[in-house]
Amino acid sequence: MQAVFETAFDIVYLTTVISLGIFMLKNSRGKKQYILFGTMAIVLGCGDSFHLVPRAIALCTTGLADYTAVLGIGKLITSVTMTIFYLLLYYVWRERYEIKEKSTITAIVWLLSIVRIILCLFPQNEWTSASPSLAWGIYRNIPFALLGLLIVILFFRSARQTGDQPFANLWLTIVISFACYLPVVLFAESYPFVGMLMIPKTCAYVWTVLIGYRALKGENK
Repeated sequence: MQAVFETAFDIVYLTTVISLGIFMLKNSRGKKQYILFGTMAIVLGCGDSFHLVPRAIALCTTGLADYTAVLGIGKLITSVTMTIFYLLLYYVWRERYEIKEKSTITAIVWLLSIVRIILCLFPQNEWTSASPSLAWGIYRNIPFALLGLLIVILFFRSARQTGDQPFANLWLTIVISFACYLPVVLFAESYPFVGMLMIPKTCAYVWTVLIGYRALKGENK
C-alpha cells in the first residue's frame, strides 16, 4: 500500500511542478519574474526526482535498505537544488517588487546559500550511510532555515505593503514547508512516522509554484 500511494503521489507531484515550470517559461512573455519562477519550479521538480524516483523504485522492488547509497546521493542533490530554489525565489521577490538596491540583503542571501551548499558537501554528512549524522543534518540546515526565514519576511512585508493579492500567501507556503521539514530532520531517524510530514511539505511547495502560475495566467488575461 505504501509503495502504491507514495509512487502515485510522487508522480503527480513531479509531473505537476515540472509542467507548471515549463508553462511559465513558455508563457512568460519576457517577464523576468516568471522566467525565474518557471526555472525555479523545474529546478524543484528535477532536483527532487533524484531522490523520489530511486525511492519509488526501491519501494516497488526490494526495499529501501538495498538503495541506501543511491537514496543518500539523491538527498544530497535535492539539498543543493532546494537551496538554488530559494535563491531563485529571492530574485523573484526583487523582480516582482522592483527592488533596485538592498545589496546587503543580497549578500546575506548568497552567503547563506553558499554556506548551506558547502556544508552539504562535507563527507561528515555521511549521505550514503544507513545512519547518517544527525549533528551534520542540523549544521547544514541552520543556514537553510535562516534563508527560508529571510525569504518569508521579505515576501510577507512586500505583499502587505503593496497589497499584492496574488502573492499574499506565498510567505505562508514557506512557513508550512519548513514547519514540516525541520521535524523530519530532527526526529525521523528515531520516529519514522514523522516522515509523513514530507507529504504536507511537498503540497506546500506545489502551492508555491501554483501561486506563480496563477499570477502569470491572471496577468496574461
